Amino acid sequence: MALTGRAVLVLAFGVVPVMIWPASLVVGLWTLLVILLVALDVLAALSPKALVLTRVSPSAVRLTQEASSQVGVRNPSRRVARVDVRDSWPPTAGATGDRHRLVIPPGEAATCVTCLTPTRRGVRTAGPVTVRSRGPLGLAYRQRSFEVPSSLRVLPAFRSRVHLPARLARLRDLDGTAIIQQRGQGTEFDSLRVYQDGDDVRSIDWRATARSSAVMVRTWRMERDRRVVIVLDCSRWAAGRIGDETRLDAAIETALLLGALASAGGDVVHVLAVDRAVRARASASAGLTELARLSSALAGVEPALVEPDWSRVVAEIGRTVRQRALVVLVTSTDPAVVEDGLASVISQLVGRHAVLIATPRDPAETDAGVGVATPTEAYRAGAASRRELWTEATEAALRSLGAHTVAAPAGALAPAVADAYLTLKAGGQL
Repeated sequence: MALTGRAVLVLAFGVVPVMIWPASLVVGLWTLLVILLVALDVLAALSPKALVLTRVSPSAVRLTQEASSQVGVRNPSRRVARVDVRDSWPPTAGATGDRHRLVIPPGEAATCVTCLTPTRRGVRTAGPVTVRSRGPLGLAYRQRSFEVPSSLRVLPAFRSRVHLPARLARLRDLDGTAIIQQRGQGTEFDSLRVYQDGDDVRSIDWRATARSSAVMVRTWRMERDRRVVIVLDCSRWAAGRIGDETRLDAAIETALLLGALASAGGDVVHVLAVDRAVRARASASAGLTELARLSSALAGVEPALVEPDWSRVVAEIGRTVRQRALVVLVTSTDPAVVEDGLASVISQLVGRHAVLIATPRDPAETDAGVGVATPTEAYRAGAASRRELWTEATEAALRSLGAHTVAAPAGALAPAVADAYLTLKAGGQL
């Protein structure tokens, strides 16, 4: 039981009779009257235990998109229920309008709708539903909290989706399924046709020519059903912030765009999130319909403040694919990271796979030398320039080992990696 503001106000009105009859007896009688009214009001209030509560929320929603949580309150009793309902969620669920005042007649039900706008990906577990049952005088209420289990999986935002249509159109051109066919060498045999001026003589099929009255040449298409393995470094490097997000968020955006593009092209996509252990694993194929599987698997991944175990990374890649694949490592190219084991990983992988290393850059570090006006800014710009030189030298060393590198600002990394994938596919290097 708890008092409302109305009970305090009624008690304060006792000042009037006390001023007229200033006696302790008047004070006692007025106080006793208020206590009696409060007791009667509490007895007239319906017990919250008599109500039946249900909660319905969507299973998943993308970050920053709106969803709704619906709490159903049914009154099976024979008394009117005057209740205040609070649908509690953690702060990162972005709940608004979570307090509701209802008057439910006997045998009827009502629904409370709470708007959710999540601000952080992962699984958001709902808190208890708190019900306050008020008496008819509004002087006191009876309160009880109920556990009504519900959760909301917040998927990554996938803002890089806007870059997907243009890359899909380019992919269709490469695969020869666009309206305008492009002539050129591919990596997978397609069909035979009659030789035309300008064809590469190396494409002539002499056996087919011997069986025909014309010179026959082979035509090629881009090879499909390849394997793409995307490895996200979830170690302490990924916890660094670029603007309002972590490096891991940029890595996840990259994995989603590349996964959508590669699966649409007929490739089988595997995604691994690894630090010293495998934090998430997912596969997708057969087009864009399985993209939700990647999003769901990566929704709850968070960076860990540990060093990466590169030997485990190599072992997991070998366990995931047996044939040649494109391995995309989204990690740092800082000299310290490369010396601590990344270089050895590249040396082990380039013999069997095509390797692409993707690194998100912080625009604040790149622009450190712009508008230098104070000694502090000059020192900061000098440190940034030196770091940039070290990073460029490290990336050159990785390329000398046979790896491809892509470095771009966090918001532009996903389309840059998608373009690199298309370039490698067009060149038959996958």
